[in-house]
Amino acid sequence: MRIGLLTDGGYPYTTGESRLWCDRLVRGLARHEFDIFALSRSREQEERGLVALPPQVRRVRTAPLWAAPESRHGAKKRAERGYGRRERREFAALFGHLATAICAEGAENRGASEGFAEGLYGLADLSREHGGLGGELRSETAVRILETACRAPGANRAVRAARVCDHLAFAGLLERALRPLSLDWYGDDALGAVDLSHATSGGRAALPGLLAKRFCGVPLLVTEYGVHLRTQYLDNAQLSAPVRALGSGFQLRLAAEVYARAELVTPGNTHARRWQERCGADRAKLRTVYPGMAADRFHAVGEGAYGGDPHTLVWVGRIEPAKDLIALLHAFAEVRRAEPEARLRLISAPVRGVEAHGYLAHCRALAAQLFPDEAAGAHAVGDNPVSFEEIGGPEAPDLADAYAAGSVVVLSSVVEGFPLSLVEAMFCGRATVSTDTGAVVEVIGGTGLVVPPRNPRALADACVALLRDPERRSRLGAAARARALELFTVEQNVTAFRGIYLELMSHNPVHRENADRAAAPQPFAHPAESHVPGRWAAPTAARVPAGAAPSQVPGPLAVLMRDQLDVAEEGAGA
Repeated sequence: MRIGLLTDGGYPYTTGESRLWCDRLVRGLARHEFDIFALSRSREQEERGLVALPPQVRRVRTAPLWAAPESRHGAKKRAERGYGRRERREFAALFGHLATAICAEGAENRGASEGFAEGLYGLADLSREHGGLGGELRSETAVRILETACRAPGANRAVRAARVCDHLAFAGLLERALRPLSLDWYGDDALGAVDLSHATSGGRAALPGLLAKRFCGVPLLVTEYGVHLRTQYLDNAQLSAPVRALGSGFQLRLAAEVYARAELVTPGNTHARRWQERCGADRAKLRTVYPGMAADRFHAVGEGAYGGDPHTLVWVGRIEPAKDLIALLHAFAEVRRAEPEARLRLISAPVRGVEAHGYLAHCRALAAQLFPDEAAGAHAVGDNPVSFEEIGGPEAPDLADAYAAGSVVVLSSVVEGFPLSLVEAMFCGRATVSTDTGAVVEVIGGTGLVVPPRNPRALADACVALLRDPERRSRLGAAARARALELFTVEQNVTAFRGIYLELMSHNPVHRENADRAAAPQPFAHPAESHVPGRWAAPTAARVPAGAAPSQVPGPLAVLMRDQLDVAEEGAGA
């Protein structure tokens, strides 16, 4: 089977959130062929290059969403033919439908959804005919249409407050989001040649899949391990309220269209599934597939080779405000009052960005204030019970060493999607204390303690309860490891998608042109029998005489008929 893998800012680049699981999926399905169609997000990502690709990856096509349209180099550059008066009128009408739908009030507005689809596919047809939309999407006409839509009756209250600077800002964002409409990916030499499009996230990654289905009839599968709509809203926190409302309107309409057109949508957890249902996804199309994680690196810790310090709490993750380390430090102050020997190790990935460095400095200052350096005696050097470390340092060379450092792993987040660090702790057989956010409860499944977010006292009480009860820690850790090995391994993820690919293709056979027009259509672009010498296309009924014996039928069809006769005779004899 030939799969078109659609990514946005991840695989096959060396950085990005979808890099690891996509690589594991492609390597785990070595009997399939993959064409990768990747959207990149930054110059730095492209400069770092691609990961080493396995031989089943036949082709890679890339396109940047960060560069100015004039410097695009990811796909074969297409010459835009000039738009005449008729084409400009057509563009204005279609963009008007799209803008009105984006600004409309109500997620369940059926008229807005239909208008969005009409505008989106109409613009795609126009782009295909004229070689792109870049110039028109950046034109003054587009900005004026957007301004009119924001002030029209029925527009969302938040977008009515948009000013000219907001219209210009959102027009730039929309132009980048709609760049996939102008790519040359939708012919018989690209997405038209695959059996199935698999979008590895919602939003822009799925947009080429929508067009491949419209232009080439290629079925679409969408996988979302995070909620794209929610992620985009959080990432645009620095923008003005009207621009955020316009962006959310676009993402909402696009998500609804993707869910409606996809053959199947595979959320990574129930939390994401609930968001998809609220965005209009049909429950019959939703099937949860947990992300696959490499468990091998944690086997030594999970099998009990490293018991961990019984007085140490460990936190592992990225340094950012959503992790709420402030609440964790205040909770640890309560823990120290109950357990004076307790220690807290905060182990993070290398800190990048001004905001992350500022938050880390604030946490260090709070830790120094709450926990002055203490000495065991008059002649001992003072020590702080809270340590800030990075993975790769002398105390924690890798992730397994980080989790092996303590007996209890803590997660204090106020915002969380699928808690990867929690699954890693479960692979290590560690008892966990977590805040009830995102998919935490679904992942834990009763094998750890869960407390409300932003509640330092409850977090402290749960930590003290586990620190004082080693038997309970051991029991919960063993149960957590068993659950993680059953649900969250790479093997279960690859097995699930292998079955889904075959299921979708059984309902969507590919009709290719054969050398013999009388031969039946083949279900895959490269069926298994194509690798065997000889002719395997089954003759039609007109070419096989009625009542013919197997000896009168050539090739493998005779074998099949003999097998059927043998089964029938056995049934008659019984």
